[in-house]
Amino acid sequence: MSPPASPSATYRFGPGKLTPAVKALVIANVAGYVVTLVVPSLTLWLGLIPAAVVERLWFWQPVTYMFQHGGVFHLLFNMLALWMFGVDLERLWGTRFFTTYYFVAGIGAAVTTILASLLAFGFAESLYVSVTVGASGAIYGLLLAYGLTWPNRPIYVYAVFPIPAKVFVIIFGVISLYSSIWGAQSGVAHATHLGGIVAGYLYLVWRRGHVGSQVRSQILRWRLNRLRRRFNVHEGGRQDDTNRRIH
Repeated sequence: MSPPASPSATYRFGPGKLTPAVKALVIANVAGYVVTLVVPSLTLWLGLIPAAVVERLWFWQPVTYMFQHGGVFHLLFNMLALWMFGVDLERLWGTRFFTTYYFVAGIGAAVTTILASLLAFGFAESLYVSVTVGASGAIYGLLLAYGLTWPNRPIYVYAVFPIPAKVFVIIFGVISLYSSIWGAQSGVAHATHLGGIVAGYLYLVWRRGHVGSQVRSQILRWRLNRLRRRFNVHEGGRQDDTNRRIH
């Protein structure tokens, strides 16, 4: 009599393979970066310059700036974050709503940058003529949605320190808010990051009838799983039984 086969264990790093919208966005971002490598002057045309949008009506820049990046590491980290936070959200929301949310957060971040550049503060003058590039505004919007949907899911900072997603979002939101006011000369578009968070939150509030039920369902499922583990509840029945019972 042969010994029973041991169950095979599977391991997975990250959320798994790319979903359709995330895959398309990654390809578009890589293509945009390659194009500006070949023709660097296109950055001034495709990046976000508040002065160009306000005075020249270059209305495409609040969209195209999301697909430009300042370097290979800038692109790499943004695409890594898009994969880490975007895949699960697209699976939960569906491709259409996820794509809409991504662009709402990204364009909202651009609008926030333009409005900040018109303020009567010292940093606004340089921001008004500076070039902002990158998908970070949209990524911060995804980070907010991820934290709201899975607030207690751990995010590993530097792949070592686990922090609950809700705490992670709060920390980065506070940093962006503080830096937008006091750290405008750092070269990082903190106003854009903050704008992505605010735009994403306002859109989710507006669409709470659509998203809220899914978020509540996810939270309820998480609570049920906790209760099952607490009271040692497990699925039973035959493996070939499609209507397995809970014992």
